[in-house]
Amino acid sequence: MSVRHDWYQSETKVVVTVMLKDAVSKNYKVDIMPECLHMTADGYELVLNFYRPVDVSKSSHKAYTTKVEITLAKEVGERWESLEKKDLPPPTARPPPIHKKDWDSLAKEVDKSEEENSNGEDALKRLFDKIYSESSPEVKKAMNKSFSESGGTVLSTNWQEVSKDKVDVKPPEGAEFKKWD
Repeated sequence: MSVRHDWYQSETKVVVTVMLKDAVSKNYKVDIMPECLHMTADGYELVLNFYRPVDVSKSSHKAYTTKVEITLAKEVGERWESLEKKDLPPPTARPPPIHKKDWDSLAKEVDKSEEENSNGEDALKRLFDKIYSESSPEVKKAMNKSFSESGGTVLSTNWQEVSKDKVDVKPPEGAEFKKWD
């Protein structure tokens, strides 16, 4: 069976993706060891000798409908030059080499393009989403109450102030608030 695999990394982890449809029905098995990975499925075997050691207790794997994703926690937070050690002979059971993608540069390109294409309104929405998602329940309550009672013209994070009374409508300077029936 011919199966592709690819990998990408961050400072703290390496993710190996094995493109294997219906892995569960193919009896896949993943053994993660500090220095290597061994994965088998009906008619398939993958052996990888890691470039650097991994923390087995913080590593994991999960099967999806089209792939198996293996997340390896690095013992030392550093960039790996490659997935495998170069001074070891190649494993005997190994799929044919595939073209590796530079996921780090691709992610940087996407981030840069998102920054260039985001207008002020999108950036503001992302900022409010970030504030809301990282806030305490009290701050979320204050934001919801102030925004809804003011018809979207006030956004407060101060629950003590907002909880005392109804929040008044405060349209921007030069604008007029009209209530729609």
